[in-house]
Amino acid sequence: MTVLDAVVRRRSHAKVTPAAPTREQLLPLVGAAGLVADHGSLRPWRLIELRGDSRERLGDALVLASGLDDESGSNLRAKPLRASLLIAVVAVHQPSFKVADWEQDAAASGVAHILSLLLTEAGWGVMWRTGHLTRTEPVRRMHRLADNEELLGWLYVGGRVSEAKAGARVPIDADRMLTAL
Repeated sequence: MTVLDAVVRRRSHAKVTPAAPTREQLLPLVGAAGLVADHGSLRPWRLIELRGDSRERLGDALVLASGLDDESGSNLRAKPLRASLLIAVVAVHQPSFKVADWEQDAAASGVAHILSLLLTEAGWGVMWRTGHLTRTEPVRRMHRLADNEELLGWLYVGGRVSEAKAGARVPIDADRMLTAL
């Protein structure tokens, strides 16, 4: 199998089973994902594992950030419980005169994309989730982010329900998307 095959087969899995990779299973995948293009080799990213109660604390932070009351926010509170493992993707902006913050965000995004591909190839269901509450103060506090950090979203990871239920992929018109000067 080629990298091209793996990329073409990748799908988002909105629903997953409670199974999840262990930390020991994650470490080599994170090590490989961390080799993405990174101008200046700043490694301007980190990942946070959310399992068990930390997912419930995230749900509470989402409700607080939304301004909803406990009853109205129950659906929002349950969202982080959709997978047994959430991996928060954090851009860590490093001081640099030559590497702008947007480039550092791109490196962190690259880590997330490569990690999702590696997890998929390892047999896990993965979906990158974000939303309008991702960068709110209650969510920042819950993740204990420093002033130079920005949350880019979460990889929801679990066992695959079935390939048939994976998100559909719309073909890309590559000729239209690749232009020349």
